[in-house]
Amino acid sequence: MFRCGVCGYIWEGDEPPERCPKCGAPKDQFTKLTEDETKLIERSRYTNDLHMKLVGLMEKALDIAEMGIEDDLDPPCVALFKNARKQCEIISMSCKTEIRAHVMKGKWQ
Repeated sequence: MFRCGVCGYIWEGDEPPERCPKCGAPKDQFTKLTEDETKLIERSRYTNDLHMKLVGLMEKALDIAEMGIEDDLDPPCVALFKNARKQCEIISMSCKTEIRAHVMKGKWQ
Protein backbone atom coordinates (compact mmCIF):
# COMPACT_ATOMS: atom_id res chain seq x y z
CA MET A 1 0.00 0.00 0.00
CA PHE A 2 1.04 3.56 -0.71
CA ARG A 3 -0.25 6.85 0.76
CA CYS A 4 -0.45 10.11 -1.14
CA GLY A 5 1.47 12.75 0.77
CA VAL A 6 -0.85 15.48 -0.50
CA CYS A 7 -4.34 14.15 0.23
CA GLY A 8 -3.81 10.87 2.13
CA TYR A 9 -5.35 8.63 -0.54
CA ILE A 10 -4.40 4.97 -0.07
CA TRP A 11 -3.32 3.12 -3.21
CA GLU A 12 -3.17 -0.66 -3.17
CA GLY A 13 -0.63 -2.19 -5.53
CA ASP A 14 3.01 -3.07 -6.04
CA GLU A 15 3.82 0.43 -7.25
CA PRO A 16 2.16 3.82 -6.71
CA PRO A 17 0.09 5.23 -9.58
CA GLU A 18 1.53 7.79 -11.98
CA ARG A 19 -0.95 10.32 -10.53
CA CYS A 20 -3.13 10.24 -7.43
CA PRO A 21 -6.68 9.30 -8.45
CA LYS A 22 -8.08 11.77 -5.91
CA CYS A 23 -5.93 14.89 -6.13
CA GLY A 24 -3.71 14.34 -9.17
CA ALA A 25 -0.43 14.51 -7.24
CA PRO A 26 2.51 12.91 -9.06
CA LYS A 27 3.87 9.47 -8.25
CA ASP A 28 6.77 10.87 -6.20
CA GLN A 29 4.30 12.19 -3.61
CA PHE A 30 3.41 8.62 -2.56
CA THR A 31 5.16 6.81 0.27
CA LYS A 32 5.15 3.07 0.79
CA LEU A 33 3.40 2.07 4.01
CA THR A 34 5.14 -0.18 6.47
CA GLU A 35 3.81 -3.66 7.13
CA ASP A 36 2.44 -2.45 10.49
CA GLU A 37 0.67 0.52 8.86
CA THR A 38 -0.84 -1.78 6.23
CA LYS A 39 -2.07 -4.23 8.87
CA LEU A 40 -3.61 -1.38 10.87
CA ILE A 41 -5.49 -0.09 7.82
CA GLU A 42 -6.76 -3.56 6.94
CA ARG A 43 -7.87 -4.19 10.51
CA SER A 44 -9.47 -0.76 10.88
CA ARG A 45 -11.46 -1.28 7.67
CA TYR A 46 -13.10 -4.29 9.30
CA THR A 47 -13.84 -2.49 12.59
CA ASN A 48 -15.12 0.64 10.85
CA ASP A 49 -17.43 -1.52 8.76
CA LEU A 50 -18.81 -3.05 11.96
CA HIS A 51 -19.42 0.43 13.36
CA MET A 52 -21.31 1.44 10.20
CA LYS A 53 -23.43 -1.73 10.32
CA LEU A 54 -24.28 -1.00 13.96
CA VAL A 55 -25.31 2.56 13.04
CA GLY A 56 -27.59 1.12 10.36
CA LEU A 57 -29.16 -1.28 12.84
CA MET A 58 -29.71 1.55 15.32
CA GLU A 59 -31.56 3.51 12.63
CA LYS A 60 -33.89 0.54 12.09
CA ALA A 61 -34.38 0.08 15.84
CA LEU A 62 -35.07 3.80 16.19
CA ASP A 63 -37.83 3.52 13.59
CA ILE A 64 -39.37 0.64 15.56
CA ALA A 65 -39.14 2.63 18.81
CA GLU A 66 -40.90 5.57 17.15
CA MET A 67 -43.69 3.26 15.94
CA GLY A 68 -44.08 1.93 19.47
CA ILE A 69 -44.29 5.45 20.89
CA GLU A 70 -46.91 6.40 18.29
CA ASP A 71 -48.89 3.22 19.03
CA ASP A 72 -49.22 4.44 22.65
CA LEU A 73 -50.68 1.18 24.00
CA ASP A 74 -49.98 1.99 27.64
CA PRO A 75 -47.48 3.99 29.76
CA PRO A 76 -45.04 1.09 30.41
CA CYS A 77 -44.84 0.31 26.68
CA VAL A 78 -44.31 3.95 25.78
CA ALA A 79 -41.61 4.25 28.46
CA LEU A 80 -39.82 1.20 27.08
CA PHE A 81 -39.92 2.52 23.52
CA LYS A 82 -38.71 5.95 24.66
CA ASN A 83 -35.82 4.29 26.47
CA ALA A 84 -35.04 2.25 23.34
CA ARG A 85 -35.03 5.47 21.29
CA LYS A 86 -32.61 7.11 23.71
CA GLN A 87 -30.28 4.08 23.75
CA CYS A 88 -30.30 3.87 19.94
CA GLU A 89 -29.30 7.51 19.72
CA ILE A 90 -26.48 6.99 22.25
CA ILE A 91 -25.11 3.89 20.49
CA SER A 92 -25.35 5.49 17.06
CA MET A 93 -23.59 8.67 18.15
CA SER A 94 -20.94 6.66 20.03
CA CYS A 95 -20.17 4.68 16.86
CA LYS A 96 -19.95 7.86 14.80
CA THR A 97 -17.66 9.42 17.41
CA GLU A 98 -15.41 6.37 17.34
CA ILE A 99 -15.23 6.51 13.55
CA ARG A 100 -14.32 10.20 13.79
CA ALA A 101 -11.51 9.28 16.19
CA HIS A 102 -10.31 6.69 13.70
CA VAL A 103 -10.27 9.32 10.95
CA MET A 104 -8.24 11.66 13.14
CA LYS A 105 -5.74 8.84 13.87
CA GLY A 106 -5.45 7.85 10.22
CA LYS A 107 -7.30 4.57 10.78
CA TRP A 108 -10.03 5.23 8.21
CA GLN A 109 -8.97 4.17 4.76
